Amino acid sequence: MLALVMVLAFLVMPILEIYVIIQVGEVIGGWWTVALLLVESLLGGWIVRREGRRAWRALQDTLQRGVMPDRELADAALVLVGGVLLLTPGFVTDFFGFLFVLPFTRPGVRRLLAAYAGRRVKIAQTRAGPMFPGPGFDPFGAASGGSQGAGTPRGPVVRGEVVDDDEKRP
Repeated sequence: MLALVMVLAFLVMPILEIYVIIQVGEVIGGWWTVALLLVESLLGGWIVRREGRRAWRALQDTLQRGVMPDRELADAALVLVGGVLLLTPGFVTDFFGFLFVLPFTRPGVRRLLAAYAGRRVKIAQTRAGPMFPGPGFDPFGAASGGSQGAGTPRGPVVRGEVVDDDEKRP
């Protein structure tokens, strides 16, 4: 899956960007297209700088309070990725960059990415479940609803007492 995403990102995306730039250039003209790309980059840089500072301050405040900064870390990461996309020339990357950076679209993107990550974690847990059991796993079967008591191993068990003869020897 990751290989497919990388192929799309590095091969299809530049072709798509060039196609969109040519289409916009045919509608509004070449110089206006270049001017629009420059204005988008400048505006994007200004917004990234402002939102980056805001995200950094929110992250510092959360860390000083001693709270886990999950939302703040996600916002900082989205601003970072959005900034890279905005500085990449092209209309498609600018569109996604603005989605990641703008304060009124970022929470929606954050929720979508969190839901996607949650689904991926569940899939990974079901695939790796038998190899890497999670919390609540009891190697002796108590958590699995076995009829034996907690901490009692499965199979034949010889009950008894350990006698240490070492203390009696001179």
